[in-house]
Amino acid sequence: MSKAFVYTELQISLPFESAPWRDINPAILVQPGFRNKTWLAGVKNGSVGGFYEFDTIENARAFVINYFPAEARKFGVAQTTRVFDGSVVEEASRYLNSVHFGGTVTQRPGAFVYTEAQISADFAQAPWRAMNPILKAQPGLLHKTWLSGVKNQSVGGFYAFDTIENATRFVTDYFPTETAALEVAYTTRIFDAAPVEAASRGVHSHFYR
Repeated sequence: MSKAFVYTELQISLPFESAPWRDINPAILVQPGFRNKTWLAGVKNGSVGGFYEFDTIENARAFVINYFPAEARKFGVAQTTRVFDGSVVEEASRYLNSVHFGGTVTQRPGAFVYTEAQISADFAQAPWRAMNPILKAQPGLLHKTWLSGVKNQSVGGFYAFDTIENATRFVTDYFPTETAALEVAYTTRIFDAAPVEAASRGVHSHFYR
């Protein structure tokens, strides 16, 4: 099945309960090709964002070009958006219990992690087969969806962990060893899963079934 993923983050700092998600969710639900969204609440910096699934790259691209900039404009803040090809990461993601490829949810997540390595590689050539067993053994990892950047072919992931502590350990202790081996720069973000449950349920997040 064709699919694409979108990552967004607003350069803003506010408690998630103050975010106008009740007003935004209805507009998200009617976006062409939209399937689901998990809201994101930044740990320590209070940023607000989301991880979305769309039916096609074209609809995902239209969302980040046509709809999302208007949301950032309402807040008067800068933004980050990324579009990823979901059609090439299914096998790699299924191994790590990705909820976007039929993974089983046995507990609510405590934290989400976003990563992206500054690399350009055909995903078929990425070393995910060697990395997956190591990732699966990381303390507290519940799910990972691999990410392959549209046009730039960056490689990254969207993860769910049981606690913020295990998510933090992953991004500070383990993930830098991955990127050091590849000799590339990288981006990591940690998000608190607790305050976003109600908002995410309203836009069909697979993490809160």
